[in-house]
This record gives sequence, C-alpha cells and structure tokens, in this order.
Amino acid sequence: MRRVSRNQRARVTLTLNGRKVSGEAEPRMLLSDFIRYVLGATGTHVGCEHGVCGCCTVLLDGAAVRACLTLAVQAEGRAVATVESLAGPNASLNALQQAFRNNHALQCGFCTPGILMSFTDFLARNPNPSESEVVDVLSGHLCRCTGYAGIVAAVLEAAGGRVKSA
Repeated sequence: MRRVSRNQRARVTLTLNGRKVSGEAEPRMLLSDFIRYVLGATGTHVGCEHGVCGCCTVLLDGAAVRACLTLAVQAEGRAVATVESLAGPNASLNALQQAFRNNHALQCGFCTPGILMSFTDFLARNPNPSESEVVDVLSGHLCRCTGYAGIVAAVLEAAGGRVKSA
C-alpha cells in the first residue's frame, strides 16, 4: 500500500468485475464510496457504515468483505467483484439470483446485493451447506423486509442446483 499524506489523493488501480479501472481516492476514502462515486458501480449499497448490516459486501480477491470497513487504497492492484458481476451474458440471472427470484427472497432489494455477494463467496467454499450454515452466514446481514425464510430457501435451492419454475 502506498503512503500518502492526508491532503493528497492516491491513484487506485484495481480490477472491477473483470475490468481494469482506476481513479483518485483520498487516503481515508472507503472502498464502498470509491466503487459507487468514483467508479460508478452503484449496485454496492451503503447502509450502516459500521460493517453491521452487510449491504456493502463485495468480493475482494474472491473473499467477501465489508466495503464500508475497507479503504479504497487497500484494494490497489486487487480484484473487486460487485453484484454487477453476477449476471451472465445478455444480463441473464445466475443460479443464485434466479433462486432469489423463485423464492421471493427480496422485496425492496436494498440488502440484496450484499447478501448475494456473501453467498457467492460462501457457496464457492461450501457448495452443499446445511440450513444452519446458511442461517449462520445470513446472520451477518440485516434485512427489514423479507423475514429471511425466502433467502434461506433461495440459497439452499441454488446450492442444490434445483430451480423451481417461476
């Protein structure tokens, strides 16, 4: 990580959703703000700004992290994946997104990007989770709309490769 004084801006270059991009960031700029306001990827939402709600979760070198607790300069030279990276060709939904749709696992959608990114990481490491493991991961996210049951069902559906008809 480069050292810069408080008043200087640093050039941060990273790979965002498979594409090399760069922008200027103050030393204290959060990765969530850098992604949204400098790079223009607005799918990453900011809720509590304390790492509690999980809305800002992104993948940093493949691991789920809270972008509101990560400085932009910490992402220098690294790969960042946001919810925008999940859709396939022609904006087709991936299996996890389709399972969310099938199970009505979102309502307002504010928390959904962070939840999708957490479970993208989780399912890559644990493709056959138990319901209690899914609930444990979900406990790191706050959702005020769904009641969580649809989210748990969606993750289990995506893990099992079963896709209910819409």
